[in-house]
Amino acid sequence: MNSIIDKIAWVHLDNGKILSARSRGKDVYYVPGGKRESGETDLDTLVREIKEELTVTIDPATAVQLGAFEAPAHGKAAGVTVRITCYSADHRGLPTPSGEIEEVAWLGYADRHRVSPANQAIFDHLHQLGHLR
Repeated sequence: MNSIIDKIAWVHLDNGKILSARSRGKDVYYVPGGKRESGETDLDTLVREIKEELTVTIDPATAVQLGAFEAPAHGKAAGVTVRITCYSADHRGLPTPSGEIEEVAWLGYADRHRVSPANQAIFDHLHQLGHLR
């Protein structure tokens, strides 16, 4: 049976690199974000997840959708797909690992092999636009 995991992510770029997070016990990095809870909008999910993971406050009024990306879900059964809808947004605070996040890192396009398949699609898109070096 095929299923789709619906995720929202925050794309935060600086000097040609993207802020990425690695959860405890995981071997790959992800663009920070997470799964929608019942009744949440994209922006509700974005604000909640980034606060939980990075102790950063997202300003939803500045959010801009950058696209949606789908790929096989990393570490899940065959037929499970993840769809990540990405937003950029202004924020307050310094990204600091919190909750399930063990580490944050600034990754460039050369680090593409260190992220999940869906995040590789995000990296490819940002690289093609000249935003990720």
